[in-house]
Amino acid sequence: MEPDRLLRVASRALARAGLVHAYGHCSVRTGPKTLRVCPAMPMGLIPEGAAGTDVPVSGDLPEGVLGEVRLHQRIYARHPDAGGVVRFMGPSVMALGALCRAPAMRHGFGCYFHPGAGYWDDPQLVRDDNRAAGVIDAMGESAGVIMRGNGAVVRAESLQRAVVLAWYLEDACRVELAALASGLASPAISAAAARERATDKGGIFERMWDHLTHADPEKAP
Repeated sequence: MEPDRLLRVASRALARAGLVHAYGHCSVRTGPKTLRVCPAMPMGLIPEGAAGTDVPVSGDLPEGVLGEVRLHQRIYARHPDAGGVVRFMGPSVMALGALCRAPAMRHGFGCYFHPGAGYWDDPQLVRDDNRAAGVIDAMGESAGVIMRGNGAVVRAESLQRAVVLAWYLEDACRVELAALASGLASPAISAAAARERATDKGGIFERMWDHLTHADPEKAP
């Protein structure tokens, strides 16, 4: 799927899943030194045929590109294998971040963030290079990072997988909130067990991508 169409399909999928609203953005790597980001508008309202914007992995953001796309730049610069990035604000992610927590690895979907999702303890918007670098430092080797009061960022080898991981991280936060509300204590899944559980075999990512993008007018090849 060519980059602009992929960005549109991914954006609308995230909106339908309730992971973004007026705010949020996603991008896809288009080369070693370039990425393409979705239009700077509510993602569920991106129309068929709308074009994204090319952004350098290093350097100033083009005019009209949202300031937090610096997060995307930092991820692509630090992780050569990253092919897609999603910045989102699911309700459980927002609630857990407001409690100054990242989710423990308590169920299968949470295992995809081994050795554990990062946490960035700063409520300010990430609109400068220093904060963007700090967020990605906090992310470490995980596929995701929670930002205090500001949602989360995930990375993956492709944008399709990043969309799926956004859904997984939201669900991990939902489970963590339920565990906290129960008042019960249970050990998290170990890092070793989490690595084994975080499989991509059996069409795991493909099935969730199909679920999230079902009936999108631009999904079909």
